[in-house]
Amino acid sequence: MTEKRKELLRTVKFTLFSISAGVIETVSDILFNEVFHLGYWVSYGIALALSVLWNFTLNRNITFKSANNVPIAMLKVAAYYAVFAPASIWWTDYFTYTKGINAYIVLAATMIINFVTEYLYQRFFVFGKSIDTAVTKQNKDSIKAQNAR
Repeated sequence: MTEKRKELLRTVKFTLFSISAGVIETVSDILFNEVFHLGYWVSYGIALALSVLWNFTLNRNITFKSANNVPIAMLKVAAYYAVFAPASIWWTDYFTYTKGINAYIVLAATMIINFVTEYLYQRFFVFGKSIDTAVTKQNKDSIKAQNAR
C-alpha cells in the first residue's frame, strides 16, 4: 500500500473514531447532567474524559498502530487537553454570551477545531515516530511462518 493511501486510511479511521468519541461525549454529558443532575462542570469533565480515553485507545491501537510508551503518550494527550479544554471553554463563553453567537454554531466550530488540531497533534507529536510499530497478530503469524522455513 502506498504511503498516500495509508495516510488517507489513517485520516478516515481518525474521523470515524472522532465521531464515535463525540457521540460518547454528548450522550454521557446528557446522562450525567440531565439524569444524574451532576452539574455542568462535573458532567462535562466526566464526558470529556470518557471520550478522550475512547478516542486515544482506538487511535493508538488501530489508526496509528503505535507501540510507544502508553503513559507518555497519554501525558502528551493530557497536555493537549490541558490547553484545549480551557481555551474552548473561554471562547465558547465569549462567543455565545459576549458576542451573541448561537451556542450550536460555536460548538460545531469548536468540534472542527478540536478534530483538526488533535489529528495533527497525535499524528506528528504523540505517535509520529511510532506509527505502524505495533506488532499485530498477522505480523506475528508472518514472522513465525518465516522462522519455520
